[in-house]
Amino acid sequence: MDTVPAPLLMPHHQRHFELRFQSLFDAGKALAFPCDAEGHVQLDQLSERALDNYLFARAVVGRDYAAPELRELDD
Repeated sequence: MDTVPAPLLMPHHQRHFELRFQSLFDAGKALAFPCDAEGHVQLDQLSERALDNYLFARAVVGRDYAAPELRELDD
């Protein structure tokens, strides 16, 4: 019996991901940005405010925010 390899099986829904920066000091505070399955954020797709927040979060990893976590979102 032949089977189709898993990567060729496409889900019925589109998979969505986010790159999430969790605050080191406030458990309820985080910054999250849409990204691909490898964690790449399309900077030219972000609003000016979101781009500023993204660049800020990256700059303060380890001081204000934890290293980013790649998360798959539920549809």
